Amino acid sequence: MAAQRYGVWLVGACGGVASTATLGLIALKHRAIPTWGLVTELPRFAALPLPGWEEFVVGGHEIRPVVLVDELRQFARHNRAFEPGLVDAYEAELTAVQPHIRWGTVWGATEAIRKLAGPDVPEDHSACQAIERIETDLRQFQEEHRLEHLVVIHVASTEPPIPKDELPRTWAELWPWLSRKEATIIPPSCLYAIAAFRAGCSYINFTPSVGPDLPAITELALQRRCRYMGCDGKTGETLLKSVLAPLFAQRNLRVLSWVGYNIFGNLDARILDHPAHKTSKLTTKDQLLGEVLGYKPQTHVSIELVESLGDWKTAWDHVHFAGFFGTKMVLHFIWQGCDSVLAAPLVLDLARWSILAWKRGEVGLMPFLASYFKSPYGVSQQDFFAQFQLLESWALGPQAAKLAGS
Repeated sequence: MAAQRYGVWLVGACGGVASTATLGLIALKHRAIPTWGLVTELPRFAALPLPGWEEFVVGGHEIRPVVLVDELRQFARHNRAFEPGLVDAYEAELTAVQPHIRWGTVWGATEAIRKLAGPDVPEDHSACQAIERIETDLRQFQEEHRLEHLVVIHVASTEPPIPKDELPRTWAELWPWLSRKEATIIPPSCLYAIAAFRAGCSYINFTPSVGPDLPAITELALQRRCRYMGCDGKTGETLLKSVLAPLFAQRNLRVLSWVGYNIFGNLDARILDHPAHKTSKLTTKDQLLGEVLGYKPQTHVSIELVESLGDWKTAWDHVHFAGFFGTKMVLHFIWQGCDSVLAAPLVLDLARWSILAWKRGEVGLMPFLASYFKSPYGVSQQDFFAQFQLLESWALGPQAAKLAGS
């Protein structure tokens, strides 16, 4: 019997998160690194029919004129997050991925994103043309590798918010509208999502960008019997908030203010240094506390570019709270982590979970993946442990999940 094969298609394929995920996947195939950071490798999930790491092949879209192996070597030198020798050891396999990295699209992109693009990126003449070109790439990749299923994961730069109310609300209205000149207001993340659904793929939006989060696009997903989830991977400061905020709520300690200051210096930080792009990220980072606490304390979140830090992001948080007698007290914490190393295993997890959902015949939103996201589609619950229980209950069944969590 022929071995099953599955695909991971990374939008932003040579960026820090995508390239680190690709190197990590290859290293996992060779059992060269520990499985720390991978939720799917927890013992409680060992009996699930999750695809093995050796069953995956990788492709993607990129707009920058860069080479995957070169980007990983530069990342290793600059960030010292993993041994440079790891890139050398798997150079041949990384090089084999390069032909499967196709030109993405800059249709609807801002000037900040367009400045990243190489001169050979196709100049699509309409949103429809971009979608059809991307869809062709996805279908060719599936056919070439005879894939059982392909998961598209968007890990490209954060886009600004868009006026969603100005867009057609049904797929029947949206598709012809996309051939018009005014369709430049729709960003690339939406085009990738549409192409993925037209090609029958699952789609994960790991960024705060719009992606599939429009009624017409989710309608298409249901029509094509596809799965999707997002948005904005939860890897650092917001992850800690989702763990710590329930402590204050359940101990009836009143949070008066919560201020977070974030600094890092990678490509994502350089794009977020543009105010319009930063708005999307601040929105997903700052909405959690009110959901968990049941009231809205004074909050402030800042994100600043400090180029010398590279991929190492640091967050300082100041939590001012009141307890018995109204006595005011303070919690300070500092979180420092390598952004791509924190995110890469989550990307691989999400590919595995999406394939399991596909195997189970599930269609549409995947709310059981809420624990992976700052602003999970369709889920208002922001308590990390409650979100994780959603995953356990879906993966193992309610009773098994209860035993696994005990």
